[in-house]
Amino acid sequence: MEAGTPPACDRRGLRYPSDLTDAEWEQIAPLIRPTKCGGRPRTADVWEMLNAIFYVLSTGCQWTALPKDLPPRSTVSDYLDRLDWDGTLERIHHALYVEVHEQAGRRWPQAGCRRKAGAGADRIPGPRRRRGQPVDARPAARPRHRPGAG
Repeated sequence: MEAGTPPACDRRGLRYPSDLTDAEWEQIAPLIRPTKCGGRPRTADVWEMLNAIFYVLSTGCQWTALPKDLPPRSTVSDYLDRLDWDGTLERIHHALYVEVHEQAGRRWPQAGCRRKAGAGADRIPGPRRRRGQPVDARPAARPRHRPGAG
């Protein structure tokens, strides 16, 4: 371990640097939703699924290049889609983000923080304005077709 590296960041002894440590798993395991009541029992190891997902996300490798000691790529891909769809990945990211902020002794940003005035606050989001076009001139909204509406 390099000098100045906190012990919590020590990744030695893990199969891959992206693998979850025991402490990280204990922190995020409660965020994983159980299987549906009456549904088929889960046969895949969720910890290994997350290790495989984090491996793909951290290395940027192709699905076909997923190492053989990780679960099958089709199962990992399905879990990635499911965990993203139900918001579990976002909850995991938030929990780990908060933990890292607290370990570093940083102040957590307040919910009501706003950007400073003058730092691009007067710009209209969306397409660029043409020179001389007033700030409040926006293109007319296109009517949307609603299914079932005559």
